[in-house]
Amino acid sequence: MQISDLIGDLVAVNHRLTRLAASATDNTESPAVWRTLSVLRDLGPMRLGELARVSRVSQPTMTKLVHALDDRGWIRRIADANDARAWLISADPSGLTALDAWRDELAGEMAPYFADLADDERETLARAVAIIRTRIERADAAARNGATA
Repeated sequence: MQISDLIGDLVAVNHRLTRLAASATDNTESPAVWRTLSVLRDLGPMRLGELARVSRVSQPTMTKLVHALDDRGWIRRIADANDARAWLISADPSGLTALDAWRDELAGEMAPYFADLADDERETLARAVAIIRTRIERADAAARNGATA
């Protein structure tokens, strides 16, 4: 199998897994909330426009989302040391706690789908997650430095 085909399958099956996980919970929160908190956790504080770009939503949509997250106390606005007129958006510890709780809820709901995996299959998934995490962290580091992976 070509690497491009494998990666295409991986992304497609990940989308299906994400949809299954979202429908398996009773959580009514917008996926954009969790995606935004995850971006801030993974990439650190950033300006609203950059957060919108990375999250793949319009700036007006991100503005509404940031207001909602701010109302809950899940994000903080930090003065940008490089530009006194600008603010950075940062995840608040309470937002990260909510994100962790949501991830625990997802894991709990999805566990039955994977309960019958053999030990070698679990080890294979663990290795695959580690490989993917390394590649994503490399891409995140490159994005923070303004480059591509």
